[in-house]
Amino acid sequence: MPEKKKIIIDTDPGIDDILGLLLALSAKPEEVEILLISLTFGNIEVRSCLRNVVSMFHIIDREMRWRKEHGKEEGFGALRASKPIVAVGAEEPLEDQRMLADYFHGTDGLGGIHASHPHLTPSQTWEHLFDPSADPSEIDTVKCDGNEAAHQSFIPSKKPAHQEILRVLKENDAGSVTLVAVGPLTNLALAAAEDAETFLRVKEVVVMGGTVNQPGNVTPVGEFNAYADAVAAARVYALTSPMPASTLPPTRSEKLPPYPAKLSKQLTLRLFPLDITLRHNMTRGQFRQTVTPLLEAGSPLAEWVSAFMAHTFRTLESLHVGHEGDAASLSLHDPVCVWYALTADDKRWTPSSNSPEDIRIESSGQWTRGMCVVDRRNRHRIDSEVASSNDHGHWLSTRAGNRIWRVDGSPVEHDFGDILMQRIFG
Repeated sequence: MPEKKKIIIDTDPGIDDILGLLLALSAKPEEVEILLISLTFGNIEVRSCLRNVVSMFHIIDREMRWRKEHGKEEGFGALRASKPIVAVGAEEPLEDQRMLADYFHGTDGLGGIHASHPHLTPSQTWEHLFDPSADPSEIDTVKCDGNEAAHQSFIPSKKPAHQEILRVLKENDAGSVTLVAVGPLTNLALAAAEDAETFLRVKEVVVMGGTVNQPGNVTPVGEFNAYADAVAAARVYALTSPMPASTLPPTRSEKLPPYPAKLSKQLTLRLFPLDITLRHNMTRGQFRQTVTPLLEAGSPLAEWVSAFMAHTFRTLESLHVGHEGDAASLSLHDPVCVWYALTADDKRWTPSSNSPEDIRIESSGQWTRGMCVVDRRNRHRIDSEVASSNDHGHWLSTRAGNRIWRVDGSPVEHDFGDILMQRIFG
């Protein structure tokens, strides 16, 4: 039997982020332990991300009670076995101007659900749980529908998310924790800048971001997560190099010092760019077939997810040709990264034929910010740590450059939408 995975999820929820979190939390307790959910700006502002996560836990609590009352299995075994810590992180990118994706996800990140379905949203009496200046003796409570009770599904942290990432990595055996990053990489870059050696205790970092052979989704060459904080992405990618200084981006911030000249190891980074995530989809028809009977039966989770998914499919119809009716299709960018973390032992997850690849993130280009830059020239490699006159940027050096494992083969490409629905709704 595969060993139980320990994971951190760094996220900016977000519609597909929430689906990814539900996928992880609905796993069996022997499959995974979610140690930490760290939040970053990205799709929306980080405080809205926090509100969405707290709402998700509230809905899961209601769903488990509903299932129990109706003689169904409660599900969400991983959550019932171990409460994850929730920590609030970066509010803005390291250097660039902040960009959000609320045009797709809605201003609250979930298609306006907090205004359209207020009965599904807990009142914001929980905010003090994450306030470092709040009285620690206050009871950790969440109020909804006029009722107040101690929250039992997560542990709130008053520390910044990047410090919680370092604490979790320090307190667990080196090489035992996978970090799944499905938003901008700001929290990861801050953690690595503060303590690179502790950060390198991670087993691997699974990144949803970038695009190599596909067009970008926010610019012709830029994918949203890489674009939203290109400096952070470039700094995290640099840790995969035997010589991080060879790919470290220029920076204007004193808070981002160079990495130590000598590090104990290289970071293992497993990249899920648009090239593979666009091949994992769920149609409105698939979603409707699963959720309609549950809606009719009164499932709180089905009602909540249906509310923001209705917004999603309407947005897809308005933005893209061919997304009409039941054929409207949502790419499951973030859930597929979570699924990899749960099933990494499956040998059908395969890297690109060129892996590990020297993929770098452009951090300062006028039109190319967030671009995944790959050397496609047919040139001889150079066995040297010193860049020669014909190797500006150490692109040909066998001892420098990044080492990125780009995932290209998937065991669930054609049926992942059905797997996701079955896992979440049982």
